[in-house]
Amino acid sequence: MKLLKGSVVRAEAGRDGGGYFVIVEADEKYCLIADGKSRKLASPKRKNIKHIRATNSMIDVNEITDKKLRNMLKQFSEAE
Repeated sequence: MKLLKGSVVRAEAGRDGGGYFVIVEADEKYCLIADGKSRKLASPKRKNIKHIRATNSMIDVNEITDKKLRNMLKQFSEAE
């Protein structure tokens, strides 16, 4: 699974399971995810890539605020 910065993912395991996040940074085994609410862009959560599932969506995270990120990710949870 190739995860890129800005990819929207769904957490499948852990306390945040079922929630939607955006990838802030990624390597081969781990990635840093944020949702703008419990995990801000300034302090993202480190998550094993085995515990997330990628969607086909991307968000530009270069010039985004936590509030804008929350509103964008809210659309994914409402679509379920």
